[in-house]
Formats: sequence, structure tokens, C-alpha cells
Amino acid sequence: MTTALLPPPFTAANQLDAALRERGHAVLAAAGLFAGLGAAPSALDGWLPYWDRLPPDAHLRDGGRYRQRRHGSFIVEGGTVRAVAHRAHWQPVEYNALHGGIERWFEPLEPGLVADVQWPRLLQWLAARASALRGAQPWFVEAHPFRIDTAGGIGRPTPEGAHRDGVDLVAVVLVSRRDVKGGETRVFDADGPHGLRFTMTDPWTTLLLDDARVIHETTPIQPIGGDEAGHRDTLVVTLRAGGFQGPP
Repeated sequence: MTTALLPPPFTAANQLDAALRERGHAVLAAAGLFAGLGAAPSALDGWLPYWDRLPPDAHLRDGGRYRQRRHGSFIVEGGTVRAVAHRAHWQPVEYNALHGGIERWFEPLEPGLVADVQWPRLLQWLAARASALRGAQPWFVEAHPFRIDTAGGIGRPTPEGAHRDGVDLVAVVLVSRRDVKGGETRVFDADGPHGLRFTMTDPWTTLLLDDARVIHETTPIQPIGGDEAGHRDTLVVTLRAGGFQGPP
């Protein structure tokens, strides 16, 4: 028996900032994202090959080989986007019990992706959402392209489980989803019992989270069938006020 996927509870683009303030989360359909970027629906098609070249994540503490990723850091201030020198990704154990407390060095973003005209537009648009939520200020941004595959049978988008990231705003953009089942997104109030679950299936669907108010996770994925591995590709962007996270 096939279980129907629960669709995302989409928010209208003109209600996005209000939804984030009121509920702490919002899901935007692809059309809303492209409207925010002022771009055509095909504007991000050129990004797809970058996910095919992601190197393995060498820091998985569960022994898995199902995740590939890169990492880049930026400062968005006053309408400008500035890349900073390549740095380690670090989270405290309070936010990531599995991988917290260690400096994780990942390969940097490919220059072609960062040079694409839509890249700074995306970061500026996300910074505007963060400023609408917290007030206008510089935003310290980390970008993580991920591929979770099912070559080993099961892939885990969030091996650390339900979590917060220790930032102000989290954006999860679905880039591609092929030949997999599972991968249900779950969002819960950080201080209460309420939550929701849904599955993002359409490319460029975008989930925005007020990290102070909600915790989130994505369930494991499995191949639909056959010998060919599937994958789930995302771009995760976090925005933090006051500076990047780093070792004390």
C-alpha cells in the first residue's frame, strides 16, 4: 500500500514575513521564490550540475557515507554580499549533539556558483526576511549545498535528529528529489507540543524557519526500487546576527 505524501502548507508570497513572525515557519512554493528573486522559473537551472560534484562529508560520526556537501560563508550588509575567507563550520553540542563541538572543514563552494547573478540575489532576499524578523542589521550567512543519497540503502538528511541550528533564520531549499521515498519534513514548536509534517517534492520549494522558535528534522530516505540509488538535494542557508558561530 502506498502512503500519500502530505503536501506542504504553502504561504502566499505577500504573507511570508507575517507568517514567520506569527508562526515561526513558512513554506514558499517555487513561484514565490522566483518572484522574490525577480527571476524567471528557469533562472536556477544552471545550478543543478554543482550538486553532481559535491564531495563526500568526511565528518559523519554515524559512520555513514550517504552525504555530500560543500560550505561557504558570507556577510550581507546594506544591500551588499561579501564572501569571507574559507572557514570551518562549527556548532555547539547544545544545538548538534552528534557533530557539535568540533571544527568541520568542508570543501568550499565552487566559484561558478558564487559568481552566478542569482547567488547574491538569493542571499540578499533571505537577509531581508531575517531583517523583517529581527530588525535590519548585518547578517552572517553560511551556505551548505547537500546531497543525501541512497547508495547504501538509507540516507539521513538530519542524522542529529530534531534540532535547532543556533542562528536566527534557517532556509531549506529543495533542489532535486529523485527515486526516493521518505524525506518527510517535520517542524515543531521549541517550547510546546504543536508541530506539522509534510514532504517537499517540487524543486525550489523553500522552507523558512525562525530558529529561536522551532526545531526541525527530515526523516530518512530510501530508494524507491531497483539497483539505482536515488538522492535528495537541498541548499541550506543560515543567517545569524552578531557573528558566525565558532569555538569559545
